Amino acid sequence: MTLVTGVIRPQRLVAVRDALGRAGVHGLTVTDVQGAGRQRGHTEIYRGHEYQVNLVAKVKIEVAVADEMVDEVIEILLRGARTGTEGQIGDGKVFVVTIDEAVRIRTGERGEAAL
Repeated sequence: MTLVTGVIRPQRLVAVRDALGRAGVHGLTVTDVQGAGRQRGHTEIYRGHEYQVNLVAKVKIEVAVADEMVDEVIEILLRGARTGTEGQIGDGKVFVVTIDEAVRIRTGERGEAAL
């Protein structure tokens, strides 16, 4: 089992979620997050005053999948989260982590059966 985490632009969430659903991935966790990377924030003007926004709003999508689905889920995240044909700074990142165990609380099922 593997946990695939994507940190993406909030406006790309619907496209990614729908593509994951079409691929048969229905269990996911979505969290609103803030972060900084190469984008290094941006400048905004509010009521005539300029200020620096150092943390950018992102969405974190976490999907636990069977090992044979990892490459497909990564590809869905890449296609769905990329802006334009070549992408832009700030499109996000994908992280992949091995899961040692999963347990469904309601039934006690373990491993892939718990997903």
